Amino acid sequence: MAANERLRFRNASLAVLAAAALSFAAPAALAQINERCPRLVSTLPSPLQQVSLRLVQQKAETPVNITFIGHATFLIESPGGIKIASDYNDYVRPDAVPDIATMNRAHSTHYTLSPDPAIKHVLRGWGENGAEAKHELTLGDVYVRNVPTNIRDWQGGTIYGQNSIFVFEIGGLCIAHLGHLHHTLTAAHLDALGRIDVVLVPVDGSFTLNTDGMVEVLKQIDAPVAIPMHMFGEATLQRFLEKMGQIYEVQRHPSRSIMFSRSTMPKGRTMIVLQGR
Repeated sequence: MAANERLRFRNASLAVLAAAALSFAAPAALAQINERCPRLVSTLPSPLQQVSLRLVQQKAETPVNITFIGHATFLIESPGGIKIASDYNDYVRPDAVPDIATMNRAHSTHYTLSPDPAIKHVLRGWGENGAEAKHELTLGDVYVRNVPTNIRDWQGGTIYGQNSIFVFEIGGLCIAHLGHLHHTLTAAHLDALGRIDVVLVPVDGSFTLNTDGMVEVLKQIDAPVAIPMHMFGEATLQRFLEKMGQIYEVQRHPSRSIMFSRSTMPKGRTMIVLQGR
């Protein structure tokens, strides 16, 4: 068999296998095949791997639990029991020891030099010696990756690639924690993020990006759900909500915890304010 004939045979075989995989998928799963969030289609070498991965991720309908611990720290719990603490630090910590702790380097309320030794994976949003961080971690039913961003220094300059947006892919959902974001996003950032379902957004308007800039970021990401964090009092929060009321329906949730699954996501753009600060 000639080389070009072998290549055509291989491609045809892959197409048949992919079609067979799709034939077992529910209609809801088929509707998700072209979405870009679950695990980096661009890095997967074959159509079959792309299809298989997406179908696997669509099976999970058990809700993901998100609890606002305070400041920029959330406890995210997967259906399989994996616990993630975002912007883990020495001042605001969940009661439970997380399996994964993510950090950013802006201030000491976003990282610690002494994480609990029981934490299995500590993911820092900055690299060593000025390098960008690069994380791709699978633990149980959780996949964590990061998108490097820039950060201001104490003189008002820019340190490039030394902060991170962390993305948690759990139960068919993609949850992005914007960290201590200081700028709007480029096309490259947005392409790396892919589809985001829930975005955890700093709303202080001063230490991170200003309010108008953060509104622009939320328009860029266009996630169905946004949850405010990094707020300094009701006045700061209210100022942000007034800006976002033109884009999102604003809801005050009665507790600090909320559950999401693909099937129970709000139908329209919704900003959900959790209890606690």
